[in-house]
Amino acid sequence: MVFSLTTVIAFIVIFGALVFFHELGHLIFAKRAGILCREFAIGFGPKVFSHKKGETTYTIRLLPIGGFVRMAGEDPEVVEIKPGYRIGLLFDKDNTVNKIILNNKEKYPDCRIVEVEYADIEHKLFIKGYPEDEEESLQTFSVSPTAVTIENGIETQLAPYDRQFASKTLPQRTMAIFAGPMMNFVLAFFLFIIIAFLQGVPTNEPKLGEITPDGAANAAGLMQGDIVNSINGAEISSWSDVVEIIRENPNEELDFSISRGGKEQEISVTPKEQTVEGEKIGLIGVYSPIEKSPLKAITAGFTETYFWTKQIFVMLGQLVTGQFSIDMLSGPVGIYASTDTVVQSGIYYVMKWAAILSINLGIMNLLPIPALDGGRLMFFAVEAVRGKPIDRHKEGMVHFIGFALLMLLMLVVTWNDIQRFFL
Repeated sequence: MVFSLTTVIAFIVIFGALVFFHELGHLIFAKRAGILCREFAIGFGPKVFSHKKGETTYTIRLLPIGGFVRMAGEDPEVVEIKPGYRIGLLFDKDNTVNKIILNNKEKYPDCRIVEVEYADIEHKLFIKGYPEDEEESLQTFSVSPTAVTIENGIETQLAPYDRQFASKTLPQRTMAIFAGPMMNFVLAFFLFIIIAFLQGVPTNEPKLGEITPDGAANAAGLMQGDIVNSINGAEISSWSDVVEIIRENPNEELDFSISRGGKEQEISVTPKEQTVEGEKIGLIGVYSPIEKSPLKAITAGFTETYFWTKQIFVMLGQLVTGQFSIDMLSGPVGIYASTDTVVQSGIYYVMKWAAILSINLGIMNLLPIPALDGGRLMFFAVEAVRGKPIDRHKEGMVHFIGFALLMLLMLVVTWNDIQRFFL
């Protein structure tokens, strides 16, 4: 396997696009539901790039093995203000707390120091305590829903319960999770549309497509765009008829009756014999006709997306029935090797490869496997049936075990890829 700069760039762009659009789906529908999204990340591990816009921090992380959207309430909220804590409070113009300083309070000389008696910063949004500047005067301070806590100089926005994932309706939570795989199908659909629009869509009209310079058609004088009316007197109504007659008559002269520029002509062509899969067929060196039409491009987007979705499900079925071995699965190394082959075939093949991978990622994430989106959706289905959610700790344990098993599978697949391509 060769490591070329072009392949590396193509692999990074494809992988980055698949993860980006997947996580973008989660982000868009989570925000539509009113969920506070703390981070939108491509990759895992240490941060390489970070930029905060609005409530969300957008990051690129070191290990390019996926991505995530960190929604409020999904991870345990670390902020806990217990009775007896000494905290600093900063207020907005309405005398509502907008900053809660947990340590290093000396760096904020304008803050008001309070010894906490009781605090509820999740539901009722207030802090009750004794200000140091007033002796034994218990006061209640209202907390803004958009207030932040400051610890070690780092600001973290509060997440009132109505901004947390668990507070949303079952349809809202389901859509926030389902949107990730959905966006992978949407990405594939648009990629197929772009390919079809730029390349054109094959039609079944009896019209000659591109003529190869070394074929019998070119030698006989046939030209791209010629409309075939008949061959050897047999009327032609479709491109399929043209292909069938040519294939069945290798090394036999055929009389083509064509229309070119509104005028009819007679041209004789002798198909060259070629053996394909043990069968002798005739070829004249002409491609099928194509048509560049926005409407046909959209139709091709649907048909190609459906076709490859069906093919991937067929392969999954073969894996379950044992017709498809785990040794035939590919991890990042195998995908890189395939990308290297595709890159050498041109940009349209790269785009098609990206679309197929996107569909594959969408389907894999919809499988009812713990730790994947499909696993989350499975728990939502159980919740819909029983009328209440499963205990979060039990669900979290199931997802943890599922994630560990997935990592083990990835290691096995990657090792198989290394042996296949390097050893």
